[in-house]
Amino acid sequence: MSSPKTPKLTAEERETDLEPLKSSGWSEVEGRDAIYKEFKFKNFNQAFGFMTRVALLSEKMNHHPEWFNVYSKVQVTLTTHDCGGLSAKDVKLAKFMEKAASSM
Repeated sequence: MSSPKTPKLTAEERETDLEPLKSSGWSEVEGRDAIYKEFKFKNFNQAFGFMTRVALLSEKMNHHPEWFNVYSKVQVTLTTHDCGGLSAKDVKLAKFMEKAASSM
């Protein structure tokens, strides 16, 4: 039996949940129901530490980011594939990324 789809964010949730993320540098991806941010760290060790912390939560949530890393830069795109757009999972993961990045 397949699990039920994760619901997409409602218009109200988009306003209340995405606005604070946008003010911290997240942006909507053109042509996709997704959000994007580029994190910059002091060095590769900090970037990799950030990715490791995020990976541990992602695995627990069974919700994995699309990301790309070169040296001290980590580019992240979040969307929920099973519902074809943004969900509360993306908001939760983005908020965690903000906390993890600020503690590096």
